[in-house]
Amino acid sequence: MPIQRRMRTLAALSALAVLAACGAPTTNQPAGESTGDVPEKPSKAVTLNILDVAGNLQLTQGMIDDFVQQHSDVISKVTYSKAPAPELAGKIKAQQNANRVDIDLVLTGVDGLAAGRDQGLWTDLLPKYADRVGGMKDYLPPAQKMQELAGNSGVTVTYYPSGPLLEYLPAKVPSPPKTAADLLAYAKANKGKVMYARPSNSGPGRTFLMGLPYILGDKDPKDPVNGWDKTWAYLKELNQYVDFYPSGTADTMKSLANGSANIIASTTGWDINPRVLGTVPKEAAIGTLEGFHWVTDAHYAVVPKGVSTDKQAAILQLLSFMLTPEQQAKAYDKGYFYPGPAIKGVELSQAPQDSQDAISEFGRPEYDQLIADHPTEVPLDAKSLVAAFDKWDREVGGSKVKKS
Repeated sequence: MPIQRRMRTLAALSALAVLAACGAPTTNQPAGESTGDVPEKPSKAVTLNILDVAGNLQLTQGMIDDFVQQHSDVISKVTYSKAPAPELAGKIKAQQNANRVDIDLVLTGVDGLAAGRDQGLWTDLLPKYADRVGGMKDYLPPAQKMQELAGNSGVTVTYYPSGPLLEYLPAKVPSPPKTAADLLAYAKANKGKVMYARPSNSGPGRTFLMGLPYILGDKDPKDPVNGWDKTWAYLKELNQYVDFYPSGTADTMKSLANGSANIIASTTGWDINPRVLGTVPKEAAIGTLEGFHWVTDAHYAVVPKGVSTDKQAAILQLLSFMLTPEQQAKAYDKGYFYPGPAIKGVELSQAPQDSQDAISEFGRPEYDQLIADHPTEVPLDAKSLVAAFDKWDREVGGSKVKKS
């Protein structure tokens, strides 16, 4: 299932701390190749090598292919490759140290972005060239907050509010929990029927973990070590009624579908896309808990140091094109990162017909109201995530994780 690519591993994030301690790489850039001002247009059409470590091509490959078709004088050809996020920083650093950078553009989530920033791997396109990526001035407010996480290195290309949501089958759960206390009571009365996957390897599991401090009113939702007393106490109590934690989100979806779980942690994308694909019954429903805040997510485009200024010129044109309303509408996809567009004013009616059909049938009208009515919060930074994952593994559920 394409949606699985969004999951982040504890190894990916733990690597950040190791990489950060190693210092910035020596790139030995050839004179004139990647330094100096970026021209408005490359001297001749370039080939771009794009690496995706976030599953972002599911949303953006159509945008990129359209640009190449319409602007063959700027980009003559694109090659695509994919890799796990944990491999990104090491791969780029090795190429830079060898003075042979052959990855021109990376599509990444927060984890890969942070790993590269810690290592000094990314070219700062901002703020110097921000006016050449016009769509950035049109970001949705929460997408703008996600852009601020990128500093000067990355450009936000897609965004979604994420979760945490609870997903269930109404026939099994006719009166779903409305509060955190309700969820705990349900879990106690229905042992083994409330499920979320190990947070370090699950988007919904991670979002549930980061969302609880807001729901429970903890003193500092951004400090999992010193500010989550209520959250850790809650998770430890809930753990008494959990039989096991799947190692990934897909297993929670299968458990919901086959009846071995009644309530699972979810997000907008994990709610819609598996029902489009038939993994989860169409009639599955979603709910939130009192005190709910959205914990947001985004994908970014970053350029490794060592990429020629000609290629940077082409990339700036490409990113500007991707952040137009017509192209952003393609990010609706089939609910994979719902809604998906990072800029204001992009309606589903502008999306390709197959996206409109999928979301018309499997989307939820209540999402518009939930998005309008509830605050949005940026996720924890990488260092804090590592600390949260480690504490969860040690003190909550690590001994109950079931491998696929």
